[in-house]
Amino acid sequence: MFRNLGFIWQEQKEMTNKFKKIIQSESFKAIAAAVLCAVIGILIGYIILLVISAPNATKAMQTILKNFMYFRKPHQRLYYFGSTLAKSVPMVLCALSVLFAYKAGLFNIGVGGQYCLAIGVSLYCALGLHLPWWLCAIIAMLASAGWGAIVGCFKAFCSVNEVIACIMMNWISLYIVNIMMHHENVMNFTLSESYQIKNISPQSLIPSLGLSKLFHDNEYVTIAIPLTIIIAILINIVLDKTTFGYELKATGYNKNAAKYAGMKEKLNIILTMAIAGALAGLASAFYYLTDIQQWKTSSSVPGMGFNGIAVAFLGGLNPIGSIFAGFFIQHITLGGSFIDMRYFNPQIADLISSIIIYACAFVLFIKDILSKFGRELDIEF
Repeated sequence: MFRNLGFIWQEQKEMTNKFKKIIQSESFKAIAAAVLCAVIGILIGYIILLVISAPNATKAMQTILKNFMYFRKPHQRLYYFGSTLAKSVPMVLCALSVLFAYKAGLFNIGVGGQYCLAIGVSLYCALGLHLPWWLCAIIAMLASAGWGAIVGCFKAFCSVNEVIACIMMNWISLYIVNIMMHHENVMNFTLSESYQIKNISPQSLIPSLGLSKLFHDNEYVTIAIPLTIIIAILINIVLDKTTFGYELKATGYNKNAAKYAGMKEKLNIILTMAIAGALAGLASAFYYLTDIQQWKTSSSVPGMGFNGIAVAFLGGLNPIGSIFAGFFIQHITLGGSFIDMRYFNPQIADLISSIIIYACAFVLFIKDILSKFGRELDIEF
């Protein structure tokens, strides 16, 4: 009998230790914090729906959460699922841009400007120069990488805070793009928006290679989607498995210590911002070169870059987590377009996304609470 009790006690102790390890793991804390932020946003959004129209609130929330599942026919679900994937691409890549810089100790709030500059470059190369899609994407990526490197130079050589430098560069890039796009071969002056690429330069469209057929001939589903996943995996490998990634993170933790250890701290800062800018450039190239949206003369920096900050934190500052976080935010946003407009404005979905994004500010706080809980969890048998 005592042997059995001892065996049971030992099993319970082992299970407790495993439970403590799971709670203390970074993966669990990141997932738990992200899920909690999403639940908070959805609950607050539901309360707002109840205030606006209580009898229709539940149905509206279900519609938002369903998104493409709102349709009954399978081919319609596939088509709109493909659209959600295509529109998630820039959000994921912008999140990768933010987290790459953050891992190296830099806050790249200039993603919006880098994204904006790449829009102008990629569309001008496509509509004005009629270059193939891959060359348009590479040129846009290099332009944004250079734009990010400028901020890195200010930080490395002049000790200018990267946040201030990025904010200034955001507005400069916006006005450069407005001027660049003001060309009769690129912009339809009647509509104040760029021409559709398929009508002017079809070779500049990102190819599908058969992927569109999997989503009921959705022309916006291209190889940009798998390329984005591959890039996220590569970023994860570079940051966690390479000497280069270690040096970047070491420079971010303490550039003076990195310099003392023989690392080129100034070069690492510039390279970090350049790579972050390149990722933002690919975000806009992979999006606009599908012809899913045209550029319109704007007086504000595209919000996609700022959304990338929230997605990065919602994804636990993990490249793989950012893929799911970017898809979730886009899923919620597009789901709002299907709600009954007799009772609610479709922008209610944007409000819910904004609340989730706001809740992301507490991700690190939630992870800290989970860490303390894991350390204090000590059950005695």
